[in-house]
Amino acid sequence: MPRQARKKSGTGIYHVMLKGMDERNIFIEEGDRKKFLTQLFQAKEKSGFELLGYCLMDNHVHLL
Repeated sequence: MPRQARKKSGTGIYHVMLKGMDERNIFIEEGDRKKFLTQLFQAKEKSGFELLGYCLMDNHVHLL
């Protein structure tokens, strides 16, 4: 059964969380974090979204 669509934010601010399966690490080496950030900032430039903050943990990521 599909879940209901999220409500649109009145402020336009969203908390996005990415997690590894079974709580496995998604960043093994420092280079993994650098590559993720490079791709994140390339996507930001391409689409023009505003990134208010981010936190990279070993097994998950928070974006605001």
